[in-house]
This record gives sequence, structure tokens and C-alpha cells, in this order.
Amino acid sequence: MGELDLLFLLLAALFAGFIDAVAGGGGLIQVPTLLVALPGETPATVFGTNKLSSIFGTGNAALRYARRIALPWGVALPAAGAAFVFSFAGAAAVSWLPKDVVRPLVLLLLVVVLVYTVARPEFGTLAGSRLARAREWRLALAAGAVLGFYDGFFGPGAGSFMIFAFVRWFRLDFLHASGAAKIVNLATNAAALAYFVPSGHVLWGIGLGMATFNILGAILGARLALRHGSGFVRGSFVVVASLLILRLGYDTFS
Repeated sequence: MGELDLLFLLLAALFAGFIDAVAGGGGLIQVPTLLVALPGETPATVFGTNKLSSIFGTGNAALRYARRIALPWGVALPAAGAAFVFSFAGAAAVSWLPKDVVRPLVLLLLVVVLVYTVARPEFGTLAGSRLARAREWRLALAAGAVLGFYDGFFGPGAGSFMIFAFVRWFRLDFLHASGAAKIVNLATNAAALAYFVPSGHVLWGIGLGMATFNILGAILGARLALRHGSGFVRGSFVVVASLLILRLGYDTFS
């Protein structure tokens, strides 16, 4: 790999960390860049290296959110626990479940999420009343399981889906939903690495170099999100969801 390819990867990691810290969707940037820069590596190695880079940025963003706002731990922790288990299962399922079956369904869901968000300007601008604790736990476990499996198996848009779920079903505003999503995303990244590292599918030098820039992007993204609040996160969410739709639409129909 040449110096220009390495620079390309580092810049992509910087931007991915920024996007992930605000609205999710950093994999939309980082994974395609790795595929282009490392054409001789297997997809598993590309995904493993991506997760190594991403977990540092996600962890940094989660820490910054936790220091500045009151995160809904009663929702985030059970969702993260379920997500960890099912993300590992999703990574293991890659070999027997064809992704071409999943892509059109994900594209449809993203369109529904985007239309719902845009059609309701008040959606996620303010937090609503919390659900009963028992119901909240059940929903958190279910959401963590589904989104964890999806992130381990396929990935693109997982962070954005997590934010939407926290706003729609747990009545959080976009800022607190983004913070909670970082906790869940941290668990899914850790689970995926628990699968990829023992099997040797991580390029440590490249991954740790990208992690440094991913952290820098996450610092900037989290700082802007915390400074400008739910309106900024909501707008970023709409932009990222639109880009995900375009990317997945191209992959599906090209």
C-alpha cells in the first residue's frame, strides 16, 4: 500500500469518526475506503480492521456524551448487553445468510425512517415521558438484539437505526438518543472484534493508525453535537440517512 493510499485511509477515518459521533453512519465512509485501498485483502479483514478503528472513536464519543449529559443508562445498558451477544451471532451468520437478500430490505427501512423523520418536524426535538421500567427493559433488550445482529452481519446505517429507535420507541430527543446509541455501538464493535481478532482478520498497524484519526473526528463531532443540541443531530441524521439510501440504492440496483 502506497503513502497516498494510507493518507486516504487516515482522512476517511477522521471523517467517519466525526459522522459516527453525531448521527451514525461512519461505516458508509470507512468501509468503502478500506475496500479500495486494500484490494488484495479479504472482506473479513477489511471489516475487522474497520471495527478496530471504529471502536476507539465510538468509545471516545461515548465518554464525552456521558460526561456532558445524563445518559439513559436504564435503556442503554440492557440494549448494549443484548447487542453484544447478537452482534457476535450476526458476524458468525455472514457465512450462511446471503447479504443480497438483506440489502433491499435495509434500503426500504431507511426510506421509511427518513420519510417518518422529515414528515414530523417535532420528532426528536424534545424528550417525551419515559415508559414504565419493565416495558422499557423489554424493548431495550429487543432493540439491542435486532440492531446488534444487523450490525454484526451487515452494518451500514446501524448507528443511525439505533438513534431512530431510541427516539421513536424510548421517547428520547436526538442528542440523548445519539449518546445512548454510542454505548450500544461500542458493544457491537467489541463483539465483532471478539470474532475477528482470534481469526486473524485485523490489520493492526493500519487499524490503529486509523483509530487515531477516528478519535480526532469523534472529538470534533461530539463537541459540535453537545454544543448545538438535538436540532444539529437531527439535521445530521437526515443527511446521513439520505446518503445511506443513495449508497445502498446504487449497490442494490447497479
